[in-house]
Amino acid sequence: MKPAEVRELSLEELEQKEQDLREELFNLTIQHATGQLENTARIVHVKKDIARLRTTQRQRTMSKGDEHA
Repeated sequence: MKPAEVRELSLEELEQKEQDLREELFNLTIQHATGQLENTARIVHVKKDIARLRTTQRQRTMSKGDEHA
């Protein structure tokens, strides 16, 4: 997921996407632990996508806080 794509999402969409990615990360971790995961790099990509989403969420909440100050 590219940063530009993340910026286009609403806060609700960001939260839903984060939840979906966390579920995917959990499943990938289980597959990795049982030896069923072939593409281990996918774990790293999902973690980075989660970080991008959380960063964007944080930036938006901080900017809303600045507007009210």
